[in-house]
Amino acid sequence: MGSLDLDAVAAFVRTAELTSFTRAAEALGTAQSLVSTRIKRLEQYLGQTLLQRHPRLVRLTAEGERFLPAARDLMAAHERALAAFAQPAERIAIGISEQAVGADAPALLARLARHDPGLVIGLRIEASAALEDAYERGELDVAIVRRLGPGRTGEVLRRDVFGWFALPSLSRPDGPLPLVNLVAECRLRLHAVATLERAGITWREAFIGGGMAAVLAAVAGGLGVAPLAVRIAPREAVDVGPDWGLPPLGASEVVLRSQVSTPRANAFVRELAAAFRVG
Repeated sequence: MGSLDLDAVAAFVRTAELTSFTRAAEALGTAQSLVSTRIKRLEQYLGQTLLQRHPRLVRLTAEGERFLPAARDLMAAHERALAAFAQPAERIAIGISEQAVGADAPALLARLARHDPGLVIGLRIEASAALEDAYERGELDVAIVRRLGPGRTGEVLRRDVFGWFALPSLSRPDGPLPLVNLVAECRLRLHAVATLERAGITWREAFIGGGMAAVLAAVAGGLGVAPLAVRIAPREAVDVGPDWGLPPLGASEVVLRSQVSTPRANAFVRELAAAFRVG
């Protein structure tokens, strides 16, 4: 057996990680058709079907699950070989709103950083308003924020619908609505409070978390109801809004703002956008 096509292996790894030919193509800076063709040729070369193709989702087969760790090792070895004559480490400052990504922002960035170990990532996780200000001051190269209304420039990565999430076993209290929220300056918290007050619904702070992981844990623990994007709500929670007679929260956009200029940083931002975008 001859050597593997590294471009085909890279296409397979990206598609497996992003579960989408479209997002893999965006991350690799190429066409979706080329990604599909490369993976098909790789499957023919190996004599194995690595991916199950569905209209809106790509899943690994048992053979794909078996091949993925080896494929990652191969790409990592390739990167190490190139690093023998690599350029110096490059730094990139990134700010991400937890309301935009949920509790897994560090894990997401760690996975992306493995594709370029020489890229040093500085990460800030704060409220969207603070990140937008930091970006305008030049303190951040990249900002991923949640917008509830008109904003400045940026690339829309996706549109998220909100709901009022709580455990299905939790009943609406007779008194004020127990709210679970991030910090006081969180835009979604302010939006939710304003929405309740316009509807004449009283509320109280049941829990204020310093991070999204704490907020999700409070919801899962039955401490109250939280305004959350459907995509990042705990699996065990349900949208109680319709049953509790709570007003709709609407939707918002997750926006990417970038002012990087080097090819290396641009390649990372392209992969970051692909990871966030709905395929």
